[in-house]
Amino acid sequence: MVRLTPPLVLASGSPRRRRLLSTLGLAFEVRVSGHPEVFPTDVPPAEAVARLALEKGRLVAPTAPEALTLAADTTVVLDGTVLEKPADAAEARAMLRALSGATHLVHTGLALLHPASDRAVAATETTRVTFATLSEPEIAAYVASGSPLDKAGAYGIQDDAGALFVARIEGDYYNVVGLPLHRLYLLLREHFSDLLVSEC
Repeated sequence: MVRLTPPLVLASGSPRRRRLLSTLGLAFEVRVSGHPEVFPTDVPPAEAVARLALEKGRLVAPTAPEALTLAADTTVVLDGTVLEKPADAAEARAMLRALSGATHLVHTGLALLHPASDRAVAATETTRVTFATLSEPEIAAYVASGSPLDKAGAYGIQDDAGALFVARIEGDYYNVVGLPLHRLYLLLREHFSDLLVSEC
């Protein structure tokens, strides 16, 4: 069990990130950054998500300088192509067809900012995910549920159907959900140990 001495601010409106952060037993406040969802194309995706997380954090952190602000950004990459949140059901179906039977990467960028001590760090966690071959009825039913429309790559590994589609993962499961808890803990321990209290 861990506890932070300063308040914690989550710069994300994602309900999945809120749930995951709650599993650590940490109290936190949500302040959505409002950062535009424009994915940088001038750097590799693994770098881009860390940059986006840092940018989101920098919009929120000054509003609570004594707090530790956590921001994150997740994307799915298939054969070098970034699959962001689908714009509509047709795009979600196309993404799921492309992911069917293939292996893709999930990158999550994490940023932690503490303005009071002038510290800001960012890192990326990557997980390899292999999908089973999906049938058209399976894809259609999942898209009809509406769940894929607010998720990068048009699926959630924590969803009932999404979990059934994933044949194998290599790496952090929680990273695929949207918040790599172990990497978060490592960043806290390495860069903010003075703000961290361990409890048995």
